Amino acid sequence: MSSVKVTSLNEQLNTLGIRDYLQQHQSKGLLRVLTCGSVDDGKSTLIGRLLHDSQQLYDDQLDALKRDHKGRNGEGELELAMLVDGLQAEREQGITIDVAYRYFSTTKRKFILADTPGHEQYTRNMATGASTSDVAILLIDARYGVQTQTRRHSFICALLGIKHLVVAVNKMDIIGYSEPAYQAIKLEIQALMAQLQVPTVDIVPISALKGENILTLSANMPWYTGTALLPLLETLSIPKYGGSATRFPVQYVNRPDLNFRGFAGSVVSGRLAVGQAITAYPSGKKTTIKQIVTFAGEQASASAGQAVTITLNDEIDVSRGDWLVPSEETVTLTNRALAYLVWFNEQPLQTGRLYDIKLATRKTSASINRLNYKVNINTLAQEAAEQVSINDIALVELELTETLPLDTFKNQPSTGNFILIDRLTNATVAAGLIQNILAEEKASGTDISAFELELNALVRKHFPHWEARDVRELFKADK
Repeated sequence: MSSVKVTSLNEQLNTLGIRDYLQQHQSKGLLRVLTCGSVDDGKSTLIGRLLHDSQQLYDDQLDALKRDHKGRNGEGELELAMLVDGLQAEREQGITIDVAYRYFSTTKRKFILADTPGHEQYTRNMATGASTSDVAILLIDARYGVQTQTRRHSFICALLGIKHLVVAVNKMDIIGYSEPAYQAIKLEIQALMAQLQVPTVDIVPISALKGENILTLSANMPWYTGTALLPLLETLSIPKYGGSATRFPVQYVNRPDLNFRGFAGSVVSGRLAVGQAITAYPSGKKTTIKQIVTFAGEQASASAGQAVTITLNDEIDVSRGDWLVPSEETVTLTNRALAYLVWFNEQPLQTGRLYDIKLATRKTSASINRLNYKVNINTLAQEAAEQVSINDIALVELELTETLPLDTFKNQPSTGNFILIDRLTNATVAAGLIQNILAEEKASGTDISAFELELNALVRKHFPHWEARDVRELFKADK
């Protein structure tokens, strides 16, 4: 009687080579890449080329591109930008309006590519894409060199803490693969990046349309001795964000029944463990962690990036927006900070007016007390400011209506950023990064309510002939 050999699932997978492939695929790092630059520099075409040449497209996608009357340009080349520009308005105008994300992988790495618009009026969309990116590919049209949007996008990338920029000098085929033209752009870019204090910059001459210097080095540019674009992206180190301190902003109080009360959220930086002593901010109440619960069950600890529910050993008051922080760590409580703003709204910023502010998971109110300066995008010089208009970048003094824990963006990126929201229209009017934390300032006597501040600001704006004074200045004068 013959015996039958029973093999385990792991042995079967090893025989087929599938298990090794899965382990290799899961171990590959994930790099989030932003493409940015001026209008029509070829951002969408570059992403389409990367997808096409790395064989990440399905046959039906290629067939649809060939059938589309806009799928080919005048020279018969595939219009690869159509793979990314999905909105009807984008395809009709040949521009990018919204941020488009595409996912692909090579044998060495997984990528998320964010295609952002180059038009000045869509700067807010570019800032959104940059806020979650590890590396930025800054495209430059070789015919025109460094433009105003090139400088604006470079400044926003530097402001958001992107440490590595890859500058792709595109459309080299149109200028006859001119090395002098590339060298001139390279010198200007190096001066700009030195001014912005960007630590690492690679400058690659490419033709996204023809696929030159994308996967392999082009024979048409033998004078370029660097690395082609995709192999360069495969070798870049993946930065670790979140800061060294531990932060757990509470997103939701989970109380399904009388026997369970947990605090749900994500560990945005650091690490928490069962039994650890923690402090809730802004209340300052102390306790220890009883449980760390996930969908799969309880676990002993949680690290940055994990979404968990935490239960505590003491019934202290914790609400949405509060922070849970290890008790040995220092947190600053204040209501004032210096912050950079990227202004998104058609209506200019109004000093003294109350805006809603979203800090991590907390929503409260704040006003801009002072405009320190605006950044001249062409020269990067700091200029005196009386008004902040759409797409302006300015350093301002921010005052909250309550005392809260604050972090600087440099030390804790996940909790050092915010957005401002118009209280009447509910439109997001600005994105901000906290640069410095200022000492808390309290009004003497009775605190001014948010309603009183808003009413006072509206009266001063719409009825200037009443000559109403700023109530905050009145309280300061009494000190």
